[in-house]
Amino acid sequence: MQAQDRFERMAHGPDEGIDLVRGALLIAAEQYPTLDIEAQVDRLDALGETLRRRMRPDIGRSDSIRSLNRYMFEELGFHGATEDYYDPRNSYLNEVLDRRVGIPITLAIVYMRLGSHLGLPMFGVSFPGHFLVRCAVSEGTVVLDPYHKGTSLGIAELQARLPAKQEGRIARGEIAAMLAPAHPREILARLLRNLRGIHLHYKQLPEALMVTTRILALTPENPGEWRERAGLHLALECFRAALGDFQRCLALAPDAEDADAIRSRIIELQQICARLN
Repeated sequence: MQAQDRFERMAHGPDEGIDLVRGALLIAAEQYPTLDIEAQVDRLDALGETLRRRMRPDIGRSDSIRSLNRYMFEELGFHGATEDYYDPRNSYLNEVLDRRVGIPITLAIVYMRLGSHLGLPMFGVSFPGHFLVRCAVSEGTVVLDPYHKGTSLGIAELQARLPAKQEGRIARGEIAAMLAPAHPREILARLLRNLRGIHLHYKQLPEALMVTTRILALTPENPGEWRERAGLHLALECFRAALGDFQRCLALAPDAEDADAIRSRIIELQQICARLN
């Protein structure tokens, strides 16, 4: 089965059937058609088992996190992309495993998988502007930044990581809401949005369109994504496809702020499509 079909089947299935690592590798397989996904999964799990065998069975979670940080970032050499952050390879998990360099979300996927071998209850966090990881320990919950070698972050550090448009004092309760665990479906959608941003940066519209179709497989009820794909279809002069996407967007959000603009665009595209017949 082709990677595209496997991804669609996974995306359309139940939430509990989504494996984060396999999902990320299926995304990469669009770019690397010969990628052996199960071999890559085994490769990552072998790293996790190597660390697990070194650990005492009675070690606490805080000490396990420190051991994980030493292993992943010092011994294995994983690190954040600083020289070419927008290199597409930083978004493909196989390349992250090969090169040991990634962006926050791909490093977090590796980090959580390794942590699972130690029994650490880690969850991804779709924090604004910077993907993080949270883990319950005896003292409470720690928030960790795999992009910066697993650094533990307090409220002040979290506020400093907020995008510029959210500058100012953010209440502790608001920060807590931003730290809600993200489901693998949300994480894969965010990974794809990062990748789409890279394609748009390089004006790679067909690639951005393909990525948006994957996002829609994961989040079919998101009107913004239908609008995004409609715009890409329009830019590529695929007028009938753009019309269908705008209609779906309007059906999902008929009272949205831009609903009237979308209705006008639908009328324009209907006229264009009529002339094409």
